[in-house]
Amino acid sequence: MKNYVRVIASFDTEGTIIPLKMEWEDCWLEVDRVTDVRPAASLKSGGAGLRYTCMVEGKPTYLFLEETKWFFELAI
Repeated sequence: MKNYVRVIASFDTEGTIIPLKMEWEDCWLEVDRVTDVRPAASLKSGGAGLRYTCMVEGKPTYLFLEETKWFFELAI
């Protein structure tokens, strides 16, 4: 099952998208840092898109941008 979330992201002049915050269970969580961005499939939830390997509130997380929607899974 995909955990779709709202995301606040930064877009630069070259079109690069960097997630800054994600909302989960009525709480906004900070994306501490992004360590990798690559096209990838989600092995747990299905689907594919750009996979952002992030630290969110100190926890390793995969945040996927699948066309126009964001979903996440813990990277553990």
